[in-house]
Amino acid sequence: MPRSERSPLLLAGLLATAGVAHFAAPRRFDETIPSGLPGSPRTWTYASGAAELALAAGLALPRTRRTAALATAAFFVGVFPANVKMAADWRHRPTPQKAAAFGRLPLQVPLVLWARGVARNTEGRS
Repeated sequence: MPRSERSPLLLAGLLATAGVAHFAAPRRFDETIPSGLPGSPRTWTYASGAAELALAAGLALPRTRRTAALATAAFFVGVFPANVKMAADWRHRPTPQKAAAFGRLPLQVPLVLWARGVARNTEGRS
């Protein structure tokens, strides 16, 4: 399978894994929810996990891939504040944890570009 054909499936796998993790270990994600959001952090954790699973399913299906890829790019932008909060909250943790939290921030850019690339490579295909 050519790289361009694997790319959407790899992205779907990443999202599916993250989505399952939101349900399997929600407390870890609850802590990253910005306090300014209405409702409980657990609701946002589950909603985010469900969104990731739905996006993964959309990316896996060629017919919905382009729309799901564009939605995935928007999703990655939308969860950036949670990553910023995690980095701020973890700034006094041991160096490896702090490095992981801060390292996630610039990783959002290639994730957004990856999703946009999947959308672009899917245009005109069914």
